[in-house]
Amino acid sequence: MERDWFTNENCSVARTLEVIGERWTMLVLREAFFRVRRFEEFQRNTGAARNILSDRLRTLVDHGILERRRYQDHPPRFEYRLTEKGVDLYPVLISLMQWGDKHAPGEQGPPVVLEHRICGRPTTPTMVCSECGKPLTAREMRALPGPGAIPRAAEG
Repeated sequence: MERDWFTNENCSVARTLEVIGERWTMLVLREAFFRVRRFEEFQRNTGAARNILSDRLRTLVDHGILERRRYQDHPPRFEYRLTEKGVDLYPVLISLMQWGDKHAPGEQGPPVVLEHRICGRPTTPTMVCSECGKPLTAREMRALPGPGAIPRAAEG
């Protein structure tokens, strides 16, 4: 099956990686989901150099993933909070965490266990079909051209 409707230039995965596909960015997002808000906490928890962390935070703010909010006037100090666009990255981070727990585990087991706040029970989030509710696996999926696909070149 020829897939000329897909190229690196016309790929949602490639466009997403341009924004978040860097180690420090993902660690900043991890911390934001763990309710870290302030620069010093991000730096302490990620180990990123100040200049790298500043750049990653600025990029996430510029792309509308984090919002910069003033929490102190003298001297001016800011915190960083996930926007709705940022919260939408939660499944990405959880998928990476689950992959790491399975394929790159620590000796003592997973460093984080997720608890569903509604029922108070530990949980393992799963992707399910929006139509039938059944769990999704790669072998049960098929990629088809979408409305933004590159039209097939005429042969001849």
